[in-house]
Amino acid sequence: MSRRAVRFADLGNVTYREAWDLQEAIFTKVVDRKTSNRKLPEDERIPTEDTLLFVEHPHVYTLGKSGDLDNLLADGERLKAINAEFFRTNRGGDITYHGPGQLVGYPILDLDEYFTDIHRYLRTLEEVIIATLADYGLSGDRSPGETGVWLDVGTPFARKICAMGVRASRWVTMHGWAFNLNTDLRYFEYIIPCGIKDKAVTSLHRELGRSVDEAEVKERVAAHFARLFDVDLVATPADRLLGA
Repeated sequence: MSRRAVRFADLGNVTYREAWDLQEAIFTKVVDRKTSNRKLPEDERIPTEDTLLFVEHPHVYTLGKSGDLDNLLADGERLKAINAEFFRTNRGGDITYHGPGQLVGYPILDLDEYFTDIHRYLRTLEEVIIATLADYGLSGDRSPGETGVWLDVGTPFARKICAMGVRASRWVTMHGWAFNLNTDLRYFEYIIPCGIKDKAVTSLHRELGRSVDEAEVKERVAAHFARLFDVDLVATPADRLLGA
């Protein structure tokens, strides 16, 4: 049996709004196709398409639908001063930061083609980052009751290196992860990251004591994603993601 293909596009640096609008358009197309397929005989159904987007955003803070606005510590004037935007989103989780030097991944997957288990889905995304950290000699881990990937869990030095927050409807996913590579960690000082007050945030740069090759990290993350989801990533031009 052939592996499922996932369209893959590295969009580079794009605004949060642009990426969100694109995600929503792809997500809606997949949900609509699944709805239409239910009305058709099985042999006439059109297969859904999966997509993985890599992006880097200009400075922006995003709040999940169940997040607490009090975890944003900067007012409008301060946001302007640090050249950052703010968005309320429809993903899970609390507040987080996106910015230059960070690898943001947005998988838009039809989980009916994999497994219908959101917890397993999140754990698999976490494993993608854990495996990538291992490539750099770092031991990533999960923190009980908290999503994302951490270092030194269970110690006073626990720190988060990758945040996660997803949305799913009809087993179609969107949003994803934010993996700190060469990120300017000072921007986390303006929020209580993910609403967690007693743990720090870190980056691959800080942990290794040097700047990292972001293209190399992307290649490793993409390879682990393909392996763990047992898919083939197919490079797809951005202008074809919404094609017929």
